[in-house]
Amino acid sequence: MMVSVVEMLEIEPDIVQVKMQDRTHRNAFSKELIHGLNQSFELIRAHPRYKTVILTGYDSYFSTGGTQEGLLGIQQGSIKFTDDNLYSLALDCPIPVIAAMQGHGIGGGFVMGLFADFVILSRESLYTTNFMKYGFTPGMGATYIVPQKLGFALAQELLMNAGNYRGAELEKRGIPYPVVPRNQVLPHALELARQLTEKPRHSLMTLKEHLVAPLREQLSKTIQQELEMHEKTFHHEDVKKRISELYGS
Repeated sequence: MMVSVVEMLEIEPDIVQVKMQDRTHRNAFSKELIHGLNQSFELIRAHPRYKTVILTGYDSYFSTGGTQEGLLGIQQGSIKFTDDNLYSLALDCPIPVIAAMQGHGIGGGFVMGLFADFVILSRESLYTTNFMKYGFTPGMGATYIVPQKLGFALAQELLMNAGNYRGAELEKRGIPYPVVPRNQVLPHALELARQLTEKPRHSLMTLKEHLVAPLREQLSKTIQQELEMHEKTFHHEDVKKRISELYGS
């Protein structure tokens, strides 16, 4: 079925794929993508049979994070990143979510993937938490989930330096996730999904609920802290200038 620019595909009876394919915005957080993701995960939550979700993008893009319009809205104070709760979609999903990041994961797009239960990266693709490149401190729970998933030392570098890292480089840095050629990301995810679906659905849900409970508890505190940092860093004119320059307008 098609849900906006997000496609839901039942690969096998127990496995559903959620594919982001907003080619106009390169899977940035457009209104269409946000709506499609929220609607897709609502449908998954209501489905009585699914055991595993594979979240992926198209071609060389997984997700490229905030749009220029969205970032300027936050800079001007008309919206907050919490208005669209994309960062916790995978975390709040009752069944396991595999982020098959076959393409570039930029800013909030990369962070969104890290909230999944399982993460698979592409050797060729770029991954970055580039918030500070725009002059504002990270949001979307990045200051918690990036250190939690990748380790403090690497996360501090990613968050403060805001550089671009190929999957192959992150693999050399010892990240605890599979990094495979782009054309093998989805097959790898499907094999993992099949292993998960061998287990009873109620047991998968029960164990996930237990494992992510501490993440959910800490996330709410982190989000509040990030919003407070945004009040200090996001509303400067320099940030507005950086956003316009980096988006080429």
